[in-house]
Amino acid sequence: MRVGVPREGRQGETRVAATPNTVAQLIKLGYEVVVQAGAGERSSFTDDAYVAAGATIGEPLHAEVVLMVGAPTLEQLDRMEPHTTVIGSLSPALDPEFVAELARRPLTALALDAVPRISRAQSMDVLSSMANIAGYRAVVEAAHEFGRFFTGQVTAAGKVPPAKVLVVGAGVAGLAAIGAAGSLGAIVYATDPRPEVADQVKSLGGEYLKVDTGEQEEASTTGYAREMGQDYNRLAAELYARTVPEMDIVITTALIPGRPAPRLISEEMVASMKPGSVIVDLAAANGGNVAGTVKDQRTLTANGVRILGYTDLPGRLPTQASQLYGQNLVNLLKLLTPGKDGQLVIDFDDVVARSICVVRDGELTWPAPTVTVSAAPGAAPGAAAAIRAPAAPERQPAPSRRYAYTAVGALVFFLLVAIAPEALVPHLTVFALAIVIGYYVIGNVHHALHTPLMSVTNAISGIILVGGIEEVGHYSTAVTIVSACAILLASINIFGGFAVTRRMLSMFVRS
Repeated sequence: MRVGVPREGRQGETRVAATPNTVAQLIKLGYEVVVQAGAGERSSFTDDAYVAAGATIGEPLHAEVVLMVGAPTLEQLDRMEPHTTVIGSLSPALDPEFVAELARRPLTALALDAVPRISRAQSMDVLSSMANIAGYRAVVEAAHEFGRFFTGQVTAAGKVPPAKVLVVGAGVAGLAAIGAAGSLGAIVYATDPRPEVADQVKSLGGEYLKVDTGEQEEASTTGYAREMGQDYNRLAAELYARTVPEMDIVITTALIPGRPAPRLISEEMVASMKPGSVIVDLAAANGGNVAGTVKDQRTLTANGVRILGYTDLPGRLPTQASQLYGQNLVNLLKLLTPGKDGQLVIDFDDVVARSICVVRDGELTWPAPTVTVSAAPGAAPGAAAAIRAPAAPERQPAPSRRYAYTAVGALVFFLLVAIAPEALVPHLTVFALAIVIGYYVIGNVHHALHTPLMSVTNAISGIILVGGIEEVGHYSTAVTIVSACAILLASINIFGGFAVTRRMLSMFVRS
């Protein structure tokens, strides 16, 4: 099949759906890639770079698969061949008229922004990829508008206080904003209704502001946090009213795709901010979190506060955004090309393929069935509920088989006692008791405690290692063989234990 990469038809779009790097990956999957002349110019990718990667310059809309960043225009749809598959961020939940237009044509349309929020689909999650860029760019835009340094300085010319930044919502965009603002030297505060993000905020150098209502936050079946109750909203508003006047920059990120953005910052809060303060509203596309936000515009309030309602923040870093978006598309095509032979297969038995399919050969398939991505079991108050699928029941051996195993073990033990030297009998007794204790005690230790438990097992293995070394070459050949086996197994346990422990600890070390 041929994969076409056209120039984006929507006004103001600077990104492109494939880069020279992702083109090379598509070719490895067996596809022929056709790129429209000048498609990557606004993202700093030349036609020569695409040709060097293996693509050809031509008419992409006549290909069997068309990759786009946004939704195609009606003029582009008219130029596509029947049975073409178009893939892009189609926003089917927000644009039902466009979905109806797709259903009137013999096309197949896949909405990349409808990928379910499950673990194996994370590499295709374009919303997270673009939110990461938007959060970073929000800080850059705020720094451009802000009249001072972010970092504090003491110079001969005077003292400069550090900027104070409040990030409302610690999702992907919020965490990116926290990291960017903190790296510039600002004092960063963050709020979020999910208590489990507190550690993430702290790890990036921010201070978590908690709204303590006693409510237990739960993950919804769509992967997004549920809406909070009236008590939480009231207490959160009180927190914002106290905090916002002290802030130099406020960045709001509270947005659930396909739904109106919640209003978090009122006109009174904006009026209480100092002149020269900056607000960046990342939810402007859906109405905004801030009173006074105007979509795609910069607004100056009466008290000198600048409100930025830009919705094209990822497009303001077009080279980086195109690379991440293109990689999301490559990961999706890897899933839809099981034979790696350049043949696209849309299998509705696959939950990812079914969730993103808006139209299939002119037949409307939207909306897709709801995907349950989490189960929230009961948890103790204040503890975050684990997001996991229910575990399959563990198969237990039949009682008769367990009794048979026990009888065989006991017989082997008594035989060893019968032939062993008298000095070895106490040690065999201790060994048998250790097996029983290990099976019934250590085997029931929760997985979260395996790391500290590994330190204890390393110490025990060290004792076994020293004992094996002491016994090698003494007594008899049988004792030497057993000692050699003990040395081997204990060494594997020690080196493996330290290797695993070091790898786990390195996950908590910032590079």
